[in-house]
Amino acid sequence: MTTQYGNQPTGQQHHGAPQRGASSNVLSIIAIVLGVIGFIILPIVFALAGLVMAIIAKTVRHERLSTVAIVVSAIGLVGGMVLGAVLAGM
Repeated sequence: MTTQYGNQPTGQQHHGAPQRGASSNVLSIIAIVLGVIGFIILPIVFALAGLVMAIIAKTVRHERLSTVAIVVSAIGLVGGMVLGAVLAGM
């Protein structure tokens, strides 16, 4: 398709198409940090928040590090709860 200014393409793009491997990994990095913090203190708060953010980063923003963030947050959640139970039983 051409414009009224000559044979220049209009540059129509599909803006609704998801980007593959977004350049920004902000949510994933925050989720990784929350997962690590959740392993040490309050896993039901920090690691769960990290897990939610990682899932949002995976499904909505298509970030590259989101899979790593999901794994780290899940390990932080389960591992922090186990660690808390072991330390509470001492």
